[in-house]
Amino acid sequence: MIVDIFIPCYIDQFYPEAGFNMVKVLDKVGCAVNYNIEQTCCGQPAFHSGNWDDCKEIGEKFIKEFLNDRYIVTPSAVCAGFVKNQYSELFHNTVLHNEYKQVQKNLFEFSDFLVNVLKISNIGATLNGKAVLMPTCSSQRNYGIKNEPLLLLEKVRGLELMELQEASTCCGFGGNFTLKYENVSSAIAQQKIDNILKSGAEYIISTDYSCLMHLNGYIKKQGLNLKVMHIADVLASGWD
Repeated sequence: MIVDIFIPCYIDQFYPEAGFNMVKVLDKVGCAVNYNIEQTCCGQPAFHSGNWDDCKEIGEKFIKEFLNDRYIVTPSAVCAGFVKNQYSELFHNTVLHNEYKQVQKNLFEFSDFLVNVLKISNIGATLNGKAVLMPTCSSQRNYGIKNEPLLLLEKVRGLELMELQEASTCCGFGGNFTLKYENVSSAIAQQKIDNILKSGAEYIISTDYSCLMHLNGYIKKQGLNLKVMHIADVLASGWD
């Protein structure tokens, strides 16, 4: 099976290892990966800043880069959820109506693709330690992820999953929210980290590096002994 991959701009710039590890896992499960080097952004930052014209221009480019009518896999439920939902506000009844619908149909977040398309939950990964799975607001409410990440992590050898209090509450990132309301955003991050520390976890695992990036900033500032990991990094651990 040939799949296209979409690597969000922030992962490309700050956490490229998550993209490489997603490709590593996809290769292991038998997928040939196609990466369009012209891809950049889905347009979400512009959309949430109110710059809809800029967002539409970026979105048109995005749509035209994924017209192969095959699965598109991304290591970001945030970006996938944006395309699957907000593109309807931008491109419904436009000249790209059929094309954006096709892209929405073909786009899958990484864990969703593994579990629900490939029907795979055991990658053969190993990671020794205690961890919490941190669902993100967008992954749950906008994209609609359910138990897919948990099903994958339960099969990771050596990994003990701890219970996280108020797991579904926000981490404080919220895209532009963290820039406009820094103090509030930091206070929410503190609350999330306090709950994680109570769990006894060493690792914070999520489907989205945007939220992990936010929490990691707080962790480093406070000098805490916690490590953030994208689920792709976890699933690529312990095997060659």
